[in-house]
Amino acid sequence: MSDSAERQLTADVLVIGGGPAGAWAAWSAATNGAKVVLVDKGYLGSSGATAPGGTNLLYLPPDKEMREQAVASRMKQGGYLAEPAWIHRVLDQVYTNMELIEKWGYPFVRDENGTPMRDHLHGPEYMAIMRKVVKRAGVKVLDQSPALELLVDEFGVGGARGVSRQEDQTWEVRANAVVIATGGCAFLSNGLGCNVLTGDGYLMAGELGVELSGMEFTRKYAPSPAFGSNTRSRLLGWATYYDSDGNEIVGGRQGDFLAEALLKGPVYAIMNKADTPEKQAFLRKSHAIFFLPYDRAGIDVFTEPFPLTLRYEGTVRGTGGIRIVGDDCSTTVGGLFAAGDAATRERITGSASGGGAFNASWAICSGTWAGKGAAAHALSHSQSAAVRDLKPAGRYGLGAAATSGENAVPSQELIKEIQDQVLPLTINYFRTERGLKQALHRLDDVWNRVNSQTPQNVREQVRARETAAMAATARWMYTAALSRKETRSGGLHGLVEYPGQDETQQHRLLVSGLEEIRVQTEQVPELPAALTAAVEGVQAG
Repeated sequence: MSDSAERQLTADVLVIGGGPAGAWAAWSAATNGAKVVLVDKGYLGSSGATAPGGTNLLYLPPDKEMREQAVASRMKQGGYLAEPAWIHRVLDQVYTNMELIEKWGYPFVRDENGTPMRDHLHGPEYMAIMRKVVKRAGVKVLDQSPALELLVDEFGVGGARGVSRQEDQTWEVRANAVVIATGGCAFLSNGLGCNVLTGDGYLMAGELGVELSGMEFTRKYAPSPAFGSNTRSRLLGWATYYDSDGNEIVGGRQGDFLAEALLKGPVYAIMNKADTPEKQAFLRKSHAIFFLPYDRAGIDVFTEPFPLTLRYEGTVRGTGGIRIVGDDCSTTVGGLFAAGDAATRERITGSASGGGAFNASWAICSGTWAGKGAAAHALSHSQSAAVRDLKPAGRYGLGAAATSGENAVPSQELIKEIQDQVLPLTINYFRTERGLKQALHRLDDVWNRVNSQTPQNVREQVRARETAAMAATARWMYTAALSRKETRSGGLHGLVEYPGQDETQQHRLLVSGLEEIRVQTEQVPELPAALTAAVEGVQAG
C-alpha cells in the first residue's frame, strides 16, 4: 500500500469485521462512550457465515442446577480444555443480550404460554437488526472496505489501513483500540457464507507477534450438496445413504462415516425417513434454507437421490484463533482485542467444535466484552491516535517486495497449492504425522513465495493478502497438529499414530511467528480435581 491513504479517519475504536461479533463489538464500544468506525470486507448485515442462515444459542434461564449440568456436559465433551467460569459468563451474557435483541424488534417465536423462545436466531433478520442498531449507536460503517494491515507504534495498535472496493481507493483509520472480528478461515472451500473468511485477522495479529491457540482443533468438515455451498446439514439425520450403484451405506452420520464413504466413491442420500407429508412439511418449515439448492436443481430430496460432499470449514467451526488474555478479550498487544471466530474459543469449547450454538453465543458475548474493553482502553489514552507516530505493520502479500516478469506468481496459483494441502480428507481429516509433515513442507514453500505476488488493482490487493493469510493459517494449524501427539475427544484433532487421549497433554498449544513458527504450552486453569490428580499421577509415573 502507498504511504498516504486517500481517505483518512480518526476514531477511538476501530472494529474490523461486520459479522455478529463485529456488530456487537461496535455497538458495545459506542454505547460505552467511544467514537467507533467499523470496516467490513462485505456488507454489514449480509456477509459472513451467520447472515445467510440461522443459528441456535446457549440460552438457558438463570437456573443454577440446569446451568451447572450444561457446563459439566460441555467440559466433558471438550476434553476438559475449557473453563467453567467462561462458560457461565457466556450463559449470563447471552441471556442479557437476547433481552436486548427482543427490545430492538427481533420477532422471537413464542410458546403456548406466550414465553419468547430465545434459543434461536434467523440470520437475515438478526443481522438486519444489528446493522440498524449499530448505525443508530453512531458507528460509522465502511462497507466493501477490507482491512489489509494494522498500524502500530511502541504503545501498541493504533488503527489500520485497507481498501474500498467500490471507490477503488485506499483508506486509513487511526484509533487507539482495534477489535479484530474478521471471522475464521475456511480456505475458499465454498461453504455457505464462508468465502469471505480467509484468516485475515490471524495474519494481522500474527505480524505483531500475537499467539494463536487451539489451531490444531481445526479438522472440521460439513456435509453439503456436491453441486452447492449449503453446509446447513442438520436435516440429513432423516436420510439414508447410498453408493453409486444404489447400495445402502450403513453407518449413520456419526464419527468418520461420511468421510470414509467418500474415499471409496460418490455418496448419495435420500431423506426417505421423513415418510409422511406431515413430516416433510414440518422439516421444510423448520429449516427452509436447507432445501434451497435442491429445489433449484429440481430434486425432491424425499424421493430422489442427491450427491453429497464434505466442505472444509477450518476455524469457522473449529476452535482455534487469536489467543485472548483478559476477560475483556484483550491480547498481549496493547490496544488489540479479538472477538468471534477470529478469537480462540477454547475457553468455552475445549477440543470440541464450537459450531452452531457455542460459536454464535461466543460471537455475541466476546463482541460485547471486546467492544467495552476497547472503549475503556481507547478513552484512557492521553492523546489522540491522529498524532501518534504510527507505522504500517503488514509485511506479507502486499506487493511491496514483489518481483515482476517471470518471477511473479499469480495469487490463484498459490491458492490452489494451499487448498491442495488443506482441503483433501486424506491429509487433513485422516491426519498422520507423515502426511502433515509433507503438507507443511509444501506450505512452507508457498509461504516463501507469498511476496512474489504482484497485485495490480484493489481486487488483486485483497486476494494477495488473503492468500498470505491462508498460507499462514495452514502452517499454524499443521504445526500445532504435529505438536499434539494424541487424539482428542470432540473429533477436531487426531493423529493415526496416536489413537488415544494422553492425560499428560492436558494443556493448550500456543503458536506464533511467521518465518519460524514457535510452539508453547499453556496450562488450563480450573481442571476438575479428579483430572488434576490423574494428570499428576501419569506425570509422576
